[in-house]
Amino acid sequence: ASCISLCSFLIISFFLFPPQPSPETTEIDVDGGIDQDIFDINEALGLDLFEGDIKLSGERNSIIGDNYRWPHVIPYVLEDSLEMNAKGVILKAFEQYRLKTCIDFKPWEGEKNYISVFKGSGCWSSVGNMQMGLQQLSIGANCDRIGTIQHEFLHALGFWHEQSRSDRDDYVTIVWDRIQSGKEHNFNKYDDKTSDFLNVPYDYNSVMHYSKTAFRNGTEPTIITNIPDFIDVIGQRMDFSEYDLQKLNRLYNCTSSLSFMDTCSFELENICGMIQSSDDNSDWQRLSQVPAGPNTDHTNMGECKDSGYFMHFNTSAGREGSTAVLESRILYPKRGFQCLQFYLYNSGNENDRLNVWVREYTSANPNGTLRFIEEIKGSPETYWQLHHVSLNVTSKFRVVFQGMKGSGLSNGGLSIDDINLSETQCPHHVWHIRNFTHHLNSSPAGRDGIIHSPPFYSSKGYAFQISLYVNGTTDNPFNLGIYLSLISGANDDHLKWPCPWQQGTMILLDQHPDIRQRMSNQRSVTTDPMRLSESSSQYIWDRPDKVGSEATFPNGTKYMKGPGVGTSAFLTHGRLRSRNFIKEDGVYILLTLEDISHLLSTEPSIPPTLVTTTTFCPNNPCKNDGVCVMVKGAPVCRCPAGDNWWYMGEKCERKGSTRENTVIAVSSTITVFVVMLIVTITTAVCLKKKYKQGKQNKESLTLEE
Repeated sequence: ASCISLCSFLIISFFLFPPQPSPETTEIDVDGGIDQDIFDINEALGLDLFEGDIKLSGERNSIIGDNYRWPHVIPYVLEDSLEMNAKGVILKAFEQYRLKTCIDFKPWEGEKNYISVFKGSGCWSSVGNMQMGLQQLSIGANCDRIGTIQHEFLHALGFWHEQSRSDRDDYVTIVWDRIQSGKEHNFNKYDDKTSDFLNVPYDYNSVMHYSKTAFRNGTEPTIITNIPDFIDVIGQRMDFSEYDLQKLNRLYNCTSSLSFMDTCSFELENICGMIQSSDDNSDWQRLSQVPAGPNTDHTNMGECKDSGYFMHFNTSAGREGSTAVLESRILYPKRGFQCLQFYLYNSGNENDRLNVWVREYTSANPNGTLRFIEEIKGSPETYWQLHHVSLNVTSKFRVVFQGMKGSGLSNGGLSIDDINLSETQCPHHVWHIRNFTHHLNSSPAGRDGIIHSPPFYSSKGYAFQISLYVNGTTDNPFNLGIYLSLISGANDDHLKWPCPWQQGTMILLDQHPDIRQRMSNQRSVTTDPMRLSESSSQYIWDRPDKVGSEATFPNGTKYMKGPGVGTSAFLTHGRLRSRNFIKEDGVYILLTLEDISHLLSTEPSIPPTLVTTTTFCPNNPCKNDGVCVMVKGAPVCRCPAGDNWWYMGEKCERKGSTRENTVIAVSSTITVFVVMLIVTITTAVCLKKKYKQGKQNKESLTLEE
């Protein structure tokens, strides 16, 4: 109770009296104040990788051909050399693959081929499934961004860089004299026999595209987009683009995503297959505006003519307690946990409420049983508000939205829009910053331009706060900077200190109505209990009242704030405006602080018995895309194979196929049949001859007697 009361008091104090910046608070920039791309990191390490982050194995391989594809469920190992923060972010990247594609990842259990992720020098991967047993993928220092990890795993899944497409000159111009000497080969194009872009348009937004500064020898860009508006778009490392997903899903024949369940923006009259209940007093109505609000839907914000709808329950009429029930179509869970996300607009009364239920269907209850999940109510507001509701359904079900009229006068009602349901974990907290354009236009760079979040509590009981530099630091302006700090809280006397292995994830939400097409920007930091401050012998993540500085709300409430850890290069203002980050003049930052101590040891208990190191031949004598490896000092060709064809021979010079095998098998069968027939006839003749001879001998013996 004391925890809840203190947290509530701090939150109320925050909204009434926003906290002022604390000049004494230390901040640690995990990026060192530099927005480093994959290629900058690898170049600084002196790595000479193909195209900056690709490990070649013999001759260049191709994404064309089934032999380079992985199965839909890819075995992996997270080696213990990985940084803890990287391990947590890798698992988050896997969740994005599950949400947006049919590709899944599972811990290695002895499968022949698998990906072993380790902390090597830099960020790199091979392209495609090399069929070599253990296949390494490096997530080194400063590679622990979700977009970087998605990029490297897309290489492993079979994709080259976007600007190496055969048609790239139609869309970008390579300025060759601005490229570092000896690095020109990194801008080569591939023909259609090497790289297939799967009939998907050229993608400036691709997470696989070079940035404009890749391998430059000065300050001028090496890549110029033929459409000027995209010059600052190329090179994004936020998330998959829409076309990235189209290509991946086409290459692996994905028809649906693994953890995605449903999305609805009510643009179509069938309202996504939702149904109105007959057991209520009223109905939800599909509208484009309500006099008391909202004036527009959340999807399009009134920007598209003859579109923009939401569902509305009118509470200005009817009696107290009247209800309207809207049920989703039947859904089939796979994982046993779900996150329901939607936007709610309350223009009615503070006593009006929205109840979320699930109707679960089992063999014992084939007509469904209602189970209450959560009640949502609050004061009427003049804007859409984002909500998350965690579900834990294991049988087929419907989501049920029940609007209920409360006591008191209402001029409007309850409206819902942009519903998304996925089998993912909900964020623990949501920070809504309104009037964001005003902050951008009026806030100075540096500490005077910081916005502080309300205080939040993690599931373990740690109190924390987020600081957002709206216009960047004085050293790094025109960027959003973001930092996480532990602050003094009600549970500090009962918690472990220094705080061990809690991963804080800060997500700036792309408010696209379809969760699969969002390109949100996120960063994670992890509390290493042994990390020391560079300026003292104190542990960074120790108790805030021990290593922090005093912060004060204007009403006089004091608390201690520990060092902030984050980045001054969270997102450029250009990218901030490139997506739906700002909507209805507000942004949402989704926050989670979770325990990842279970990732301390992730290597399998039984050491891998498969190939752990592979030495490739200095010269590749193998034909037809075969790969040459050294086995006991001698070169051996590993020949490619598909579902119904393969290459064979010492140098993969001969091609076999299912059809040829069928012909051979039929011929062999006929031959065997003929041979067996001859043997059978010969045996019969011999036996008959022997029988006659025996009979003659018996008759001769009788006559003599």
